[in-house]
Amino acid sequence: MVNEFEMVSRLLMAAALGSVIGFERERLSWAAGLRTHMLVCVGSTLIMIVSAYGFQEVLNNSHVVLDPSRIAAQVVSGIGFLGAGTILLRGEVIRGLTTAASLWSVAAIGLAIGGGLYVPAIAATIIILVILAGLKPLEGKYFAAKVGREFHLTARRGALTLLHVNRALGVRSRLVRQFVVQSHAAPEEKDEITIAFTRLSISDATLVREQLLAIPGVDEVIEADQTA
Repeated sequence: MVNEFEMVSRLLMAAALGSVIGFERERLSWAAGLRTHMLVCVGSTLIMIVSAYGFQEVLNNSHVVLDPSRIAAQVVSGIGFLGAGTILLRGEVIRGLTTAASLWSVAAIGLAIGGGLYVPAIAATIIILVILAGLKPLEGKYFAAKVGREFHLTARRGALTLLHVNRALGVRSRLVRQFVVQSHAAPEEKDEITIAFTRLSISDATLVREQLLAIPGVDEVIEADQTA
């Protein structure tokens, strides 16, 4: 049985380690930031302490057997509800998965601290911080980000329809979010078309532009400066 000073020390350590990860999320202005991560880490630490040491008097009675991991196990599944609240769906773009994962990881750190596993808790905090902050620049450098893109086209009257786009783009046609055709009154005027895509990488955008230009009657394809 650990003393009360040790329990308080574990709670303070949980707040400190949770704040390290929470600060990185707060820096990016996510909803689950500094205070949320600290609360999750401290709360899970307290739950672990209660789970491990809160039933000592009951265990002194004969014929009483308790599983000390039962309460702590509920944190693993229960934290999922809090993480789900940080996930946002904007169109077909999902945001907040990393923050949800960081909350789940912080809960695990809290359980480790509550169980007295200080070295694994500190090591996990460092590793998670490297993943969140250190790998992000590398991810942006070596993996082309997929963002919403918009193309402005000019084409011969009636030469470009959504059916033509679907045939030209194949499977990428499912990424078309908006297709707008503006026709002028004069027959000799060309159609002005705007095609917006949900998510395209740089390489995909180049290929889509070439495929659109290859459609008979399309004269010009210009990508607008847009992100989503």
